[in-house]
Amino acid sequence: MLDLIILSLHYFICLLISVVIWCGPKDVDLHSSSTGGDEMEPDGLVFIGKEEDIKKSQRITAKVDGREIVIFYHEGKFHALDSRCYHEGGPLCRGEIEDIDGQACIVCPWHKFKIALETGEGLYEGINPLEPSPTPKWQSKGVKQRIHKVTIDNGNVYVSPPDLSVSFDSDYYAEKYKIGGEAAIGK
Repeated sequence: MLDLIILSLHYFICLLISVVIWCGPKDVDLHSSSTGGDEMEPDGLVFIGKEEDIKKSQRITAKVDGREIVIFYHEGKFHALDSRCYHEGGPLCRGEIEDIDGQACIVCPWHKFKIALETGEGLYEGINPLEPSPTPKWQSKGVKQRIHKVTIDNGNVYVSPPDLSVSFDSDYYAEKYKIGGEAAIGK
C-alpha cells in the first residue's frame, strides 16, 4: 500500500513539474513596453531591440505585424524566422542550434525537425537506394520556414515585415498562433 502511495505521489509531482515547465515564463515581447507595439520605422522596418541585449541573450521572440518571430544570434550573425515550426507548430525559440553539413540549424524541440537558419530549408537525412552502398546524406525538403530580413542600424536590431505574397509552410502555424495562441493549435 505504501508503494502505491509513493508511486502516486511521484506521478503527481511529475505532473506538477510538467505544468510548471509548460506554463512557465514566456519570452518577452519587447514591443509591449518600450516601443508600444509593432512600431514601424519610416522605412517600414520594425524595431526589435538593442543589438548588445540580443547578443547577450542569444535569442529573443518579438511580434512583427502580430506574427511571433524568433531572432537568434549565432556565430556572429542574426537570423529571424517564424517562431512556430512548419511541421506542427513547435516552439523554435526553445530548440537547440546544431551544425549540419556546415549550416547552422534550429532543431524543433517537439519532433526534432531541422531547419537551416540562413535559408529556412527543412533538412532530412536520406539515402539513395540506387547507390551500390547507400550512405545517409543531408538533403533539403525546400524552404519550409519563413525567414525575415534583419537589419542592424546604430546598435539597434530591426526586422522587415513579411512579404505575404509568397507563402511558406510555417505560415499556417504562424497564423494559428497569431489568432489564438497555444489553445488554437491544441498543444
